[in-house]
Amino acid sequence: MAPTGRAALLAALGSLPVGIWEPSWTGILAVNAPLALACACDYALAAPVRRLRLTRSGDTSARLGETADVTLTVTNPSKRPLRAHLRDAWPPSSWLPGTDVAASRHRLTVPAGERRRVTTRLRPTRRGDRQAEKVTIRSYGPLGLFARQASHKVPWTLRVLPPFTSRKHLPSKLARLRELDGRTSVLTRGQGTEFDSLREYIPGDDTRSIDWRATARQSSVAVRTWRPERDRHILLLLDTGRTSAGRVGDAPRLDASMDAALLLAALASRAGDRVDLLAYDRRVRALVQGRSAGDVLPSLVNAMATLEPGLIETDARGLTATALRTASRRTLIVLLTSLDAAPVEHGLLPVLSRLTQRHTVLVASVADPHIARMADSRGTTDAVYDAAAAAQAQTDRHRTAEQLRRHGVTVVDATPDDLAPALADAYLALKAAGRL
Repeated sequence: MAPTGRAALLAALGSLPVGIWEPSWTGILAVNAPLALACACDYALAAPVRRLRLTRSGDTSARLGETADVTLTVTNPSKRPLRAHLRDAWPPSSWLPGTDVAASRHRLTVPAGERRRVTTRLRPTRRGDRQAEKVTIRSYGPLGLFARQASHKVPWTLRVLPPFTSRKHLPSKLARLRELDGRTSVLTRGQGTEFDSLREYIPGDDTRSIDWRATARQSSVAVRTWRPERDRHILLLLDTGRTSAGRVGDAPRLDASMDAALLLAALASRAGDRVDLLAYDRRVRALVQGRSAGDVLPSLVNAMATLEPGLIETDARGLTATALRTASRRTLIVLLTSLDAAPVEHGLLPVLSRLTQRHTVLVASVADPHIARMADSRGTTDAVYDAAAAAQAQTDRHRTAEQLRRHGVTVVDATPDDLAPALADAYLALKAAGRL
């Protein structure tokens, strides 16, 4: 319980005439005794807060950058009306900076025996699980002089999912996929293609695609159409070691890698391929296997939501061994990692042959656009030194990528905004060439 500012103000105002006309204990008692009695009555008439029943409902997940509404239902079982201020506490990253006070505090009035709902709108600024903290309620009497206060634990979890900003590229990539997939005329058979259907011959079609047996059974000439093979296996391998913690722009490299992985997963699942996910540094951080085409994307998003970069060096041997155990048949392994020279030369290259012997390997890495801007800077001595340092960094990166290519690895190196479409294009190129 606590006196309010109104009670303090009345006590101060009542002390002024006492101090001027009757500065004695009798005068102070004459003013404060009625005030104390009014506070006691006000406290007695305030609805008890410990007996309140609170429940939650609302959103359990939201994408990063979007809003989520969590509703708190307050039931007043007492015989006195509840006039209260309520604070619904959540972690600071549940709101944009500076908006938490307005979003988390509510005023409500609940008549005796009734219930009311208040909605807290969250706008998280980080991925992961956000746990609701205590709900603090301050109940006021009808005079507003004294208040009862108590806190209630009302658990609720909001999972903040990756934003998947690269989904804007999905329609254009699906259009290219339809061209490869036989929904347009694909008459040339090559490695990695399978029979799709028969259709009537059109002048200009390749005569080598004529199906003479089918033609003999009908009155018109029939030609075969082909499509890339389906049911290929793709393993998205996320490196969650220390290099993934480096920030590129406003987000860690890991976030850009996850966004690219989600676009590739959405595209590959539409192509009829099976997509799995393995996140690893020195142990398995996330593993998604055996999901259907309709369930793979929600499963990946849910698994990625709680991933955070580990400030440890990735165990390349352990990563390779785990990937080989996960990929039991020929697989396209998409390794999203760094192209820094030291981790690749001392960690990945010595064990890379174990992967390339059985599988097709594609390495995707997030490049820092600030390095490219530094390389183009001129005009001052500092700018020239910056350009020289950036050029050296780019040379080291290109040399590392070339070492990987000599081992038969496809390398995609792009900025965060370009990595997702570039990775999707690389997948489509491998599919068109029959290399899956």
